[in-house]
Amino acid sequence: MLAVVSTLRYTAIIVKSPTVSDLGSFIKEQRTRSAMSVRKLADQAGISNPYLSQIERGLRKPSAEILKSLARALEIRTESLYERAGLLDNVDHSDVADAIASDPTLTKTQQQALTEIYRSFVGNGQKEAT
Repeated sequence: MLAVVSTLRYTAIIVKSPTVSDLGSFIKEQRTRSAMSVRKLADQAGISNPYLSQIERGLRKPSAEILKSLARALEIRTESLYERAGLLDNVDHSDVADAIASDPTLTKTQQQALTEIYRSFVGNGQKEAT
């Protein structure tokens, strides 16, 4: 995404990285799901409100340490934020889907429902269950 910012003194071009923007959207979504305000999450993560707002809008790329603090405050896996930030290669989650599919105590419908729920938590890009 490309944005042009103009004032009387200068013109700046701001390029938003798709990865940073996606990361920010994900963090905001997780914060909203946790019913947390920007202020509360920022306090729990030990960062300022404006910095968190910039992260959520895709204007700032947080360090691994900040991502770790945010994950802890949101009670989510740090690796999920690292992966979205491009710090980790895509993680293979097929072992969980395989475990669900091979559990003999679950019906086919239950297996499909659990697999869909699991994939909604870890994100898109996973193969659909057949």
